[in-house]
Amino acid sequence: MSRRRKGRDVNGILVIDKPQGVTSNGILQQVKRLYGAAKAGHTGALDPLATGVLPLCFGEATKFSQMMLDSDKAYVATAKLGVRTETGDSEGAVVSEKPVPSGLTAEVLEPVLDQFRGNIQQVPSMYSALKHQGRPLYEYAREGIEIERPARPVTIFELTLLDIRESEMDIAVSCTKGTYIRSLVEDIGEALGCGAHVTALRRTMASGFTLEDAHKVPELEEKREKGESLDGLLVAPDAALSMFPEVALSGVSLVSILNGQPVRISGQPQEGFVRLYADSGEKGGFVGLAEAFPDGEATKLVPRRLVKNSGKH
Repeated sequence: MSRRRKGRDVNGILVIDKPQGVTSNGILQQVKRLYGAAKAGHTGALDPLATGVLPLCFGEATKFSQMMLDSDKAYVATAKLGVRTETGDSEGAVVSEKPVPSGLTAEVLEPVLDQFRGNIQQVPSMYSALKHQGRPLYEYAREGIEIERPARPVTIFELTLLDIRESEMDIAVSCTKGTYIRSLVEDIGEALGCGAHVTALRRTMASGFTLEDAHKVPELEEKREKGESLDGLLVAPDAALSMFPEVALSGVSLVSILNGQPVRISGQPQEGFVRLYADSGEKGGFVGLAEAFPDGEATKLVPRRLVKNSGKH
């Protein structure tokens, strides 16, 4: 006999402004309890040092968490120049100190930053959550074990110098998934010849959500204490999938898709993931995600992730 999950059905996405000093999973469990939700997950952990945009998925929205994890991100970081640490951030022990080049200005920094714009190769930090033989690298690092890490391709869409002070700089970064800002800052420090580490990191965008969409946990707790429902703060799962084109289905095609069967639609052939919706004349709304394949002069849609009770939280 299967065990019944504890908690209620909650469906949707809640964007949290994660505070400093707590883990992403800690925030997830805290918010999950506030909602009394049966099922929830986050879409890519932020370091305890980091703050900012942390989308949490509930119920049916968890089906799209991998898509959200694979999305582009944006950050603002403060780097301390002249000091390298074990972890690449201010929580690690200092391993070296070197003088910062004199006369360091925005004009001097620009050519250095330009080396890291576009497609680059990046070696992940030993203190990252990247796994080796089933264990995150930071566990090996804490045991004093160094694991060889091959460089991985990432793309830095934007790297903007926001401010430069005596031995600090603020940068804004827009990048692909899997980019380690600590490693980026360390590499910039090496290029300057003095080393560097991150002292503050704030994620400003993830899965298309920004800080303007984010809620703070104390605000949620206050609402709960007043007996107010938190469900109205949730956004529908498709809010995180706006990068994919929309396809409306009706009739037999809609029924077939909902039964997990591929369908063929006419019109300009499409390729890649698409958002599926019930046509305006049908009941419901967002149906799920399908993968489109060109099929002659038409398109074949293969369902990949379908939602229950589409269009409702």
